[in-house]
Amino acid sequence: MEIMSAREAAEKWGISQRRVDVLCAENRISDAVMVGNMWIIPATAEKPVDARTTRYNKKETLKPFVKWAGGKGQLLSSIRETYPQDFGSRITKYAEPFVGGGAVLFDLLANSNLDDIYISDINAELINSYKIIRDKVDDLISLLDKYQMDYVLLDTENRKNYYYDKRNRFNELKSVETDRNVEQAALFIFLNKTCFNGLYRVNKKGQFNVPMGAYKNPLICDDKNLQAISAALQKVEIVCGDYRESESFIDDKTFVYFDPPYRPLTVTSSFTSYTENMFDDAAQIELAEFVQKLDRKGARVVVSNSDPKNVNTDDDFFDDIYFNQNIKRVYANRMINSKSASRGKIKELLISNF
Repeated sequence: MEIMSAREAAEKWGISQRRVDVLCAENRISDAVMVGNMWIIPATAEKPVDARTTRYNKKETLKPFVKWAGGKGQLLSSIRETYPQDFGSRITKYAEPFVGGGAVLFDLLANSNLDDIYISDINAELINSYKIIRDKVDDLISLLDKYQMDYVLLDTENRKNYYYDKRNRFNELKSVETDRNVEQAALFIFLNKTCFNGLYRVNKKGQFNVPMGAYKNPLICDDKNLQAISAALQKVEIVCGDYRESESFIDDKTFVYFDPPYRPLTVTSSFTSYTENMFDDAAQIELAEFVQKLDRKGARVVVSNSDPKNVNTDDDFFDDIYFNQNIKRVYANRMINSKSASRGKIKELLISNF
């Protein structure tokens, strides 16, 4: 009988050697045997069907309520391939400490049964909006509906005046050190739906400074989706804070997805100014070290980021700081860019510890 190593099987099937080892250990490859410290596999063995996709049965859709730089809607099919196969058995918890627009969160809320879910972000206005949707969605919908009725009836010049009045009011509320409220959540969503490219950006003073967009008929109040999200968020712990605060929640029963501010591919391509703080290379290294800590706890972890090899094939930054993790390169469209010529398919990274 001809045989092949786990490494050869990985190359043949287009998956990582670590994944092949797991499949062998789970007895999912017939007649695979351990010899010394390596697996020996029949050369005729076929790649097992990925249980992570067969156990994932899409039932409904929850859409992100805001457009977010780096949103993962277009990458969901690739990210789903990283979902742990033991959802519902060993893996019963989920954490997303850079929740952003929440595409992965909503995908899991709609299609998985998890006991405990934790989300966080350092963007206070974003987190306020999640909490208001969870706790006061009817009040939010009422105010958003008013904004929509007011806005769509205006001509371009009056829309501009209305937009900048709302932006000023949002920044006024943002500057007050009090708990966020329904009005601020409504303004946050309104500005996201009507600003240029749906971008959230602040200046050095922390003020939202994105100009008005040119949408003819923006959907400002998607009441059905907001109601569905509200119902799904009832079991979710929502925290405004640094990603490290998630450590006490995360254990060996937890699937963790990190979608940090991406490392910019060029000096001008950074979209990390969605808060007053920047996420530089030192911060990326600290996150990689935190992932190592969670790996030692037994958590299943996936991290996404940009691939510096798009512009410099010798740039091994992520390959180095995640040297002991599995790194997969996938294609994504660059959706937010001021120049249409700069939008297109580029490689991004999906990094996992399993």
